[in-house]
Amino acid sequence: MSSAFIVPIDAKTPQSAVQGVDAAQLWAKVPVGEKVPAAGATRIFYDTPASKVTALSSLGDKFSSKQGNERREVVRKSVGKAVKALRDLDGVQDATIDASLDPHAAAVAAHLALYKFTLKTDPPSAFNPNLKEAIPEKIKFSPVEQSKEWDRGVKYAKAQNLARTLMELPANMITPTKFCERVQAEFKGVPNVEIIVRDEAWAEEKGMRTFLSVTHGTTEPAKFLEIHYKGAANKDEQPLAFVGKGITFDSGGISLKPGAGMKLMRGDMGGAATVVSSALAIAKLQLPVNLIVTTPLTENMPGPSATKPGDIIYAMNGKSIEVDNTDAEGRLVLSDAIYYTSTTYKPHTLIDVATLTGAMHIALGEAFSGVFSTSDALWEKLHAAGEVEYDRFWRMPLDEEFGPQIYSSNADLCNTGGRPAGSCTAALFLKAHVDGISAEDGKEPALQWAHLDIAGSMEATRDYPYLERGMTGRPVRALVEYVRRLSTSA
Repeated sequence: MSSAFIVPIDAKTPQSAVQGVDAAQLWAKVPVGEKVPAAGATRIFYDTPASKVTALSSLGDKFSSKQGNERREVVRKSVGKAVKALRDLDGVQDATIDASLDPHAAAVAAHLALYKFTLKTDPPSAFNPNLKEAIPEKIKFSPVEQSKEWDRGVKYAKAQNLARTLMELPANMITPTKFCERVQAEFKGVPNVEIIVRDEAWAEEKGMRTFLSVTHGTTEPAKFLEIHYKGAANKDEQPLAFVGKGITFDSGGISLKPGAGMKLMRGDMGGAATVVSSALAIAKLQLPVNLIVTTPLTENMPGPSATKPGDIIYAMNGKSIEVDNTDAEGRLVLSDAIYYTSTTYKPHTLIDVATLTGAMHIALGEAFSGVFSTSDALWEKLHAAGEVEYDRFWRMPLDEEFGPQIYSSNADLCNTGGRPAGSCTAALFLKAHVDGISAEDGKEPALQWAHLDIAGSMEATRDYPYLERGMTGRPVRALVEYVRRLSTSA
């Protein structure tokens, strides 16, 4: 066998857009009883039609009554489970999908569900960084009818898969240097893009002392990566900015983490992975925006020159910072990156993304990414984009009530405020380094800002219909959708 069909069906009225596949006749052979199978329940039929495999996947109960985002998610679940069923069969090399219900959602689900990270050598892994030639995907997908929506969904999913790969690869394979090299390779040939890789000497000239304080314990050279995408008709138009935390491995530094589960910290560059992957999709979709992406990249290690608890550092904006805990390093690298980006490029909106706090994982688990924002309008746009892609956000309090927890040390700011409201104090710490969010002379603030804490949503600890357990690459799709909607409403 080599070819297959995937058909999501409403079990009450089974239909198919695939020529030669009688969904009603095939589904009638399934002994399901009176109860409609749950969304994603898949049945495989062989030689129907001849020499083909057909996967019929239920859309669940009451599909016809569902609308909008809820309906879209059911399509993703149905297609995703069917792809997983075919992925486990030997010999299926291509699959045609009935994507008529929602081409974008079907494309997203198919390409996300096919992804399975491994570095095992038999069979050869497509993720092996030593490969001389790329290994093609196990199954090649195509819709029954081509559409712009399908093509867009493919780009969304492949961008998320890139973020998943960057987060999954171990820290010896994704150092700051190798991260930059991988990003340069991924953007090769993409129009309207400039990649700039800065070094520690440049950061020192800029006064990025909080960023550099985290680099002192490692022998791996730190990098400061910038991506400039000019997709707007006016190349001088005020840009949007993304900033991503890029700790390629986080041992905790002198405040060493427990050994159990520390390997998860290979993904502590998840913020950087998601913003560069989002930028790749935005550039490939040629969305009419100008975008600046910055990512401070370093390891956080307990070397002989590492920053010590109690050290006080002056940030790029001049504020003094007491390092109470070297494992709260993400806010240190982000503080200089946010200040540099907001003052140098003067964006209208700045969104930073970081696997920042364990407190966020406790608060929201892995279902939502936490959002702290100075702008109701920005929050509403992010929320809407997240709902469309089911890559959801939850707004958290950004309030000065938490201030005394980080304002009461021997410095202007302390990099931790204790266990209570840990994600809130971290966000408040970052807020102190964002330039342009204060309203002056009765005018609206020059900058809208949001901080996305993805410490919970970075990893799936169980299998989902169209996501394997492991690093998720979230919130790539939500960010791309936010920019797409922003650019089309301008």
